[in-house]
Amino acid sequence: MSRVSDTVPTLGDGVYDMICVGFGPASLAIAIALHDALDPQLSGSPAATHRPKVCFLEKQKQFKWHSGMLLPGSKMQISFIKDLATVREPRSEFTFLNYLKSQGRLLSFTNLGTFLPSRLEFEDYMRWCANRFEDVVAYGQEVQEVVAGGAEASGLTQSFLVRSKDLNSGVISTRRTRHVVIAVGGKPRMPHGIPQNPRIMHSSAYCTTLPDLLKDHSSPYHIAVLGGGQSAAEIFHDLSKRYPNAKTTLIMRDSALRPSDDSPFVNEIFDPGRIEEFYALSSEERRISIAADRATNYSVVRLELIEQIYQDMYMQRIKNPDSSTWQHRILPRHTIEGVYQIRTNECLKIHLQTADNRRQKEVLEVDALMVATGYTRNTYEELLSKVQNLRPTGSIHWGVNRNYSVILDRAKVGSRAGIWLQGCNESTHGLSDSLLSVLASRAGELVESILREHLPKPGRARALL
Repeated sequence: MSRVSDTVPTLGDGVYDMICVGFGPASLAIAIALHDALDPQLSGSPAATHRPKVCFLEKQKQFKWHSGMLLPGSKMQISFIKDLATVREPRSEFTFLNYLKSQGRLLSFTNLGTFLPSRLEFEDYMRWCANRFEDVVAYGQEVQEVVAGGAEASGLTQSFLVRSKDLNSGVISTRRTRHVVIAVGGKPRMPHGIPQNPRIMHSSAYCTTLPDLLKDHSSPYHIAVLGGGQSAAEIFHDLSKRYPNAKTTLIMRDSALRPSDDSPFVNEIFDPGRIEEFYALSSEERRISIAADRATNYSVVRLELIEQIYQDMYMQRIKNPDSSTWQHRILPRHTIEGVYQIRTNECLKIHLQTADNRRQKEVLEVDALMVATGYTRNTYEELLSKVQNLRPTGSIHWGVNRNYSVILDRAKVGSRAGIWLQGCNESTHGLSDSLLSVLASRAGELVESILREHLPKPGRARALL
């Protein structure tokens, strides 16, 4: 078994200017922003004499975006204008509209009369963008750690080593870079007490894993879904079509499915300009602000989907007033007390507890449990565990500057080296931090901050890496 210490020499010649860990939407937006920043046709500036040396390391073997939740008919929750380029540079060749034009669907999409493309189409748009950067992306690379590159003559750390494992060969590679951007996305969150079991899956694996477990779409399975947000509601609604003879049960802590607030004034909290204002708040003010705006993004469902589900539930009520016998049930104010499996490869027994603990406990026998309880966004802590000594004296947590750079002790780290975090700064940069809404403008800020010296002068220039 390969170990981190079993490394091959640093890849490539010289030092990278920037390595991005992960190649999801956040890193893809960075690649696009850098492409545009080097394109003289967009800036009117002479072409750059030196192109920065960059690399993107991605664990998946090809570009994918939430492949487990590409449900038939599911739509984006934001306008296509908030794609990976338009808000920052509408003239970019990487806009969603240019993608439509290249696919011969621009007028057809216009005839839909919507700002919300299907999730399937938006994923295809991002893959179309990603294909342009294959020469600077290493797929199948699982980054294991970031370590200091060693002190140079100045006595300061001027670079970092990024170690990754090739998932095909098992070989550990080391790349040296001045700047590391960590943009690994969220890690599926499983509630405490939910055991590991092949019949228990996170919502992120719904489309990719459940069909392999429950292969007969006509069987009378019983499938439970845990959660009260958009993903849980989408899965609960889709199951009745995917498995028309199955019983489905939605288990949720709240008393009802609640609609997301996407009204115009509230939606302005996702504008890039709000980040500056939010970052300037005190920690307590930020906490209060996030709590006040949770109905825009957490444990909420788009109203149209709620109405569809209610319509389906109402039709059951017409046929049979006894809700305990319905094919599709919603159990509000319930939590899972325990999940058990008597014998291997047999159904699960889910013990439920009501919130008030007054009603009789219910036990469900199910063939599968889908857990739609969100994501944690702290993977960077493990990746940076070997460079904790570079934090300012007395710091026990990673702090982040307004420009997304990690706060480091500059008595130990040179000014031309840095670590940057993407998609895990909600507490300092607001609710939009893990969403698509700000990716285009944020990527432009990041490229300007990290690679300013490599961009054509004057201005921020914009040509392919």
